[in-house]
Amino acid sequence: MTKRILTVGIQAEFDVVACRQRARQIAALCGFGMQDQARIATAVSEIARNVFNYAAPGRVEFLIEGETAPQVLNIRIEDHGRGIADLDAILAGQYKSPTGMGMGLLGAQRLMDRFTVDTGPGGTLVELKKLFPAQARLLTPALIGDIGARLAALPAEATLTEVQQQNRELLSTLAELKARQEELLQLTRELEDTNRGVVALYAELDEKAGHLRRADEMKSRFLSNMSHEFRTPLSSIRALSKLLLDRVDGELTTEQEKQVTFILRGAEDLSELVNDLLDLAKIEAGKIDIRPGKFEVAELFSALRGMLRPLLVSESVRLEFDEPVGVPALYTDEAKLSQILRNFISNALKFTDAGEVRISAVAMPSEQSVRLSVRDTGVGIPKESQQLVFEEFIQVENRLQKRVKGTGLGLPLCRKLAALLGGRVELQSTLGEGSTFSVVLPLHYAALPEPAASPVDAAGSQAGMTDGRRPVLVVEDDESTRLLYERFLHGSAFRPVHAASVREAEEQWLAQEPAAVLLDVSLKGEETWRWLADIKSDQRRARVPVVLATETDDKRKGLALGADAYYIKPLSRLELLSTLDYLTGAGTQTNKESPL
Repeated sequence: MTKRILTVGIQAEFDVVACRQRARQIAALCGFGMQDQARIATAVSEIARNVFNYAAPGRVEFLIEGETAPQVLNIRIEDHGRGIADLDAILAGQYKSPTGMGMGLLGAQRLMDRFTVDTGPGGTLVELKKLFPAQARLLTPALIGDIGARLAALPAEATLTEVQQQNRELLSTLAELKARQEELLQLTRELEDTNRGVVALYAELDEKAGHLRRADEMKSRFLSNMSHEFRTPLSSIRALSKLLLDRVDGELTTEQEKQVTFILRGAEDLSELVNDLLDLAKIEAGKIDIRPGKFEVAELFSALRGMLRPLLVSESVRLEFDEPVGVPALYTDEAKLSQILRNFISNALKFTDAGEVRISAVAMPSEQSVRLSVRDTGVGIPKESQQLVFEEFIQVENRLQKRVKGTGLGLPLCRKLAALLGGRVELQSTLGEGSTFSVVLPLHYAALPEPAASPVDAAGSQAGMTDGRRPVLVVEDDESTRLLYERFLHGSAFRPVHAASVREAEEQWLAQEPAAVLLDVSLKGEETWRWLADIKSDQRRARVPVVLATETDDKRKGLALGADAYYIKPLSRLELLSTLDYLTGAGTQTNKESPL
């Protein structure tokens, strides 16, 4: 809803002064501070002077827009002249005029939150908009009528008074500028000191990083060398133990057979530990090879069934493989996937004393991936320990711990192997009821990109900067709503880049300019009206469309501040995608008419 406060005509030079005076008075009555009053009065004065010099007569209208706080002061300055030539050059600061024409437009644009010009042969309309300060009261129609009455009571013949007021504002500005200059000098000295400290800190961090890199390289080299050195004697121990158990050199007593069996089992456990350590060292050193190939999940299950049935040591535990119905062929490293599943199944059999271990696969068309799961009816894992099991050398205490042995490296290795294949590992478990370990892999393996060289690049890579989709900056602090928008944009030409505050939004924008912004007005502890006005008053960012999706019902104010679309939550997927298509020209929807 728009409410008019006052209209002032522009016919004589005195009217320019009157417009400035009225602008300052209205700004004061609306609750603006002294600096904003001066800015508003100066901007109105500059545009009114242009009207008098080049297109008189004209008029100035003072309006209030918005039904919620903070409201917007809208000043419309209209004339019926010949229009403004070279408007784009003037607003870009490239126009040169001996009379100074165009400087008033540029100055007014910088002083206000929102500045628009509509010009043509029939005249020009300039709109100046300023967002009320946060502490300003909400102006109702009754209060606006009261402001009009107070303005009417003020004297109109006040040229000398206005000049004196301008002088006072000028002196105040000069004093403020001097204080600011002194503050800047002090700040410059402090920054110089800080910069020297930062340079020294960076040098120290570089040195520490070098030490860490060398230590990590030494650790990987040690693990690799140690693993290779251990393999030969362990193989000898296993071979000799088997020779003894096969009675090649004669019979063994019962006690000797028992002792040799213990030796063989110990050697096999050490061999398993060495293999896991070697695999981890290869992954960390980036020397592990991925050999993708096409295969059927049913064939993989068949091989695992024959390989793992000998591990069943109790008739009370069943090993079941579900037929993978509707699961397409995979193109990935079959050996690495088999290693992951073998680890899962081996752990499940160790920690299940009764019931079943069931292996299944299900297609996930929405993610173009497949989930392979190993579900058991074993002891389960407490919730607080479910992330610990993926840490190296960590084992969770349970009632079967004494009976079964492990290295604590199998699950961490599975997680790293899954990441190398472009997938992830998941765990669902209930203490006393069992666990389900799953690996989710893409149907088609694609080599992972090279590690990024900087934090910004890394953040962009994690967000999927190279996936070909256009980034949409989602400024929303509610986690469920962010998840909803992420599902809406999945499979479209757009990808979400999330921010929970204005500061995070600025950081994301610096990392990569978005194709559009999806903005909520009310975030935790702050409102984004001011940020919207800042975006639309910045020539470099104003062209990025902003879609408001909020529970605040004040569409007129949002559009007045420059929003390209305004929706009341909840926003549907069709509304969101069609609006983004229309505003960005993505063209992913068949209906190309405006959804706004």
